[in-house]
Order: sequence, then structure tokens, then C-alpha cells
Amino acid sequence: MNPIRVMTIFGTRPEAIKMAPLVKELQGRAGVQSICCVTAQHRQMLDSVLDIFHLRPDYDLNIMEPRQTLSTITSKCLLGMEGVLEQAKPNLVLVHGDTSTTFAGALAAFYRQIMVGHVEAGLRTWDKYSPFPEEMNRKLVGDIADLHFCPTAANRDNLAREDIRDGVFITGNTVIDALKTTVVKDYHFAIELLNHLNYEHRKIVLVTCHRRENYGQPMAHIMTALRRVADAFPEVELVYPVHLSPVVREAAGKYLSGHPRIHLIDPLDVEEMHNLMARAYLVMTDSGGLQEEAPALGRPVLVLRRETERPEAVAAGTVQIAGTEEEPIYQMAARLLTDETAYRAMAHAVNPYGDGRACARIVDAIEWKFGLRPQPPAAFGA
Repeated sequence: MNPIRVMTIFGTRPEAIKMAPLVKELQGRAGVQSICCVTAQHRQMLDSVLDIFHLRPDYDLNIMEPRQTLSTITSKCLLGMEGVLEQAKPNLVLVHGDTSTTFAGALAAFYRQIMVGHVEAGLRTWDKYSPFPEEMNRKLVGDIADLHFCPTAANRDNLAREDIRDGVFITGNTVIDALKTTVVKDYHFAIELLNHLNYEHRKIVLVTCHRRENYGQPMAHIMTALRRVADAFPEVELVYPVHLSPVVREAAGKYLSGHPRIHLIDPLDVEEMHNLMARAYLVMTDSGGLQEEAPALGRPVLVLRRETERPEAVAAGTVQIAGTEEEPIYQMAARLLTDETAYRAMAHAVNPYGDGRACARIVDAIEWKFGLRPQPPAAFGA
């Protein structure tokens, strides 16, 4: 029997972090031929992940351009995928999450009547403009996909609300698989500042803030609150790897530069970020991935957004939604910095997102779908 030709498509750093361990799992299966295609929606940040996981794509669309728009990303990806799919002829295309690459990759496969699998399926806020454009991207991919790999039972239930019930598997999140590779005890950072921070006796707060829906006034409120935290707590040092977006870099420079205990640094690769997170006291972020990663490392998370498509961590107690208003953000951070009981309750809560076997479950499900395995995999958490 010919091997199953499985093409993974991704283009941003967060996608790459979560897809890299899945590519490795596909490569290790005798019944599967793994084909890797990147769009390079984020060129520089994507390449660092490929290097860390020793991945060499079979196809690279290299679509990134300065100040690209959602329309240019989607159209260039869609057009570029035509030739790739014609040449590679995969039996299954796997896309991840909710980016423009995800939507365009799924749509391109659909146009050629190729089966689509959606990794990290079923996340919803039920507000099509928040996060933007991610919420609508993942809903549209959900309608296209034939196989839906949900991190949690709640994600499965979200799909059921949309009458998507066939081909649904609960697998856990592949990012937990990635952490097993990236976090090491005696890690040496490329940025010397990070090697010299006093992680044992200072409270290192890791910050990220870059989402489009936070541009403008919400970002101003967030950054004002962050500066207040640094001013009010002399034991705190904020480390903020600033996204390459000109809008984000301008705001960070305006509100946070010049403070002796706020360190604005360039974006970190996945190994650096995961190892910094493992050593931090607290994470404050509007990132989706960090809401899953930090709890696996025992780090409380304050979400700098009005809502989250990852409510499982809120229910488990590892994540709290701080919003985008200055005062609530400041007060919630202050509580975790001063109330040891509240801090321990979050730090010791059980991470609901996985056990490090998500990729194996996904490939088991694919093999079952194509008749190479007699039974589907048992659901994560079953």
C-alpha cells in the first residue's frame, strides 16, 4: 500500500511551534509520507523555529512583504498553493489554528477537493471581530475541514454547537509536546541580559502584547498599567520581547522605554521564549499560545484581552482575564505580586491542555481514517 501523503501548511511562528512536533511525528511513521510547506507569512520569526526543530520545508512560498495586509497575505498564499498542491498531490492537508495562512491553505485544498485536517480546532469566542481576523478564520476552516483535532472536550462541544460532529478527535494541544523539546534546566540565552537576571530573588514578569484588536487605546491602557506595575514594585522586572509590528514597537517605545526595570528586547525564538517563561514569576500576555504554554510550566497568566477562546485554563484556575483597561490590569497584577496564596493557587493548578501526546493521537487518527489502524485513538482526558 502506498504511504499516505500528508502535507502540513504553516506560516507564522506560533503555527510553527505547534506544528513542528507534528511534522516530526509524521516523519517517524512508516505508513506516512510527510510533506512540509511554509508560506513564510512571518519570515524571520518562522525561520528561527524551523532551525530549532531542524525542519527543512519541501516548499516555501516566501510571501512576506513589508506592511503586508490581510488581503495580500491571503491572496498570495492562495495563489502560491495552487502550484504546490498540483505538484505534491497530497492525500491530506493539515493546517493549524486561525491565521490567514490557515484559512488560505484550507481553501486552496478545498478547491482541489483534497481532504483537510484542522489542528487546534474548535476554539471560539463567538465574536467574529475579536480576535480579528482569527475568529472568522477558524470558523471558516471548521466548515471546510474533514478532520477536526480539538485540544479539549470544550473545543469539541463548540464544534457540536455548529453541527460539526463527524471526524472530530480530542487530542490535547501539540504545544505541550513542543515544550518537551525546548525547555532545559541549564539553558544559556543568546541575549546576555537574560542570563544575568536574578530569577531566584526578583519577580520577573514576562510580557507580550501585539494583537491587532489591541492596537490604539487598548494598547495604551495596557502599557500604562505595565509601567505602573514596574513603578510600584521594586522587586519586579518586566521583560517584553517586542513584536516586529511597527505599531507595537512605537507604542512600547512611547510608554515603556527609559525605565530601569523594564527591558524591551527583540522577539525571542521559541527556545528562548519557553526557557524564559519557565524562569519567570508571572506572564502577562495577549497571546493565545502563551495561555497554554505557561500553565504547563507552572506560571500564572494574566490575559490582556477582553475574552479568551481558551476558557479551559480560566476554569482550571491557571489563567485570569485582566482585560484591556488600566486599573483592572494593575490591580490583578498587584494581587499576584503580593498575595502568595492567590499566586500558589494559580501556579499549582492543573494544566488542561495536554500530556505531551497530542501529535501521536493526531497521526493515529489519520492512520485510522485511511485504514492503517483498526481503532481511533482514545480521547485526551478519557
